[in-house]
Amino acid sequence: MAKNKDLWVLGHKITPISVSGDYDMVIGETPAMVPGPPPHFHAKLKEVFMVLEGEMDFVVDGVPRKLTKGDSIDLPSNVVHTFKNSGSSPCKWLNIHSPKGFLSFFEEMGIAENESEAMKKSIDKSVINRVMKEAANFDMHIKM
Repeated sequence: MAKNKDLWVLGHKITPISVSGDYDMVIGETPAMVPGPPPHFHAKLKEVFMVLEGEMDFVVDGVPRKLTKGDSIDLPSNVVHTFKNSGSSPCKWLNIHSPKGFLSFFEEMGIAENESEAMKKSIDKSVINRVMKEAANFDMHIKM
């Protein structure tokens, strides 16, 4: 997958942002009524989300929390979390993983935005099965 190009990953548009620090940063856009990834944790990575537009529902260690424009959430290592856009309008968000390395998950699992029906392809059963099988290789440990 080409680096620093827009991708569709599990129904979310991901725009990687080049940074010089030891972290990965992306802008994400989630259409209305799109679920997020399955509940998961990162053993080594820390993560932060900030909602830039719209709202996003998070579940962190079983506790629901709604974030709206300007809200952020800090996700330390080993915290089980997921998110979804259950609203009627798109949500735009900033996501940071530290240390650097998780961007490779988006690059490996993503579908290039310029590909025909990229969003639809990003939620195809074969892609979801691949994510479920390979997520731990990217320090994304799924907890069903």
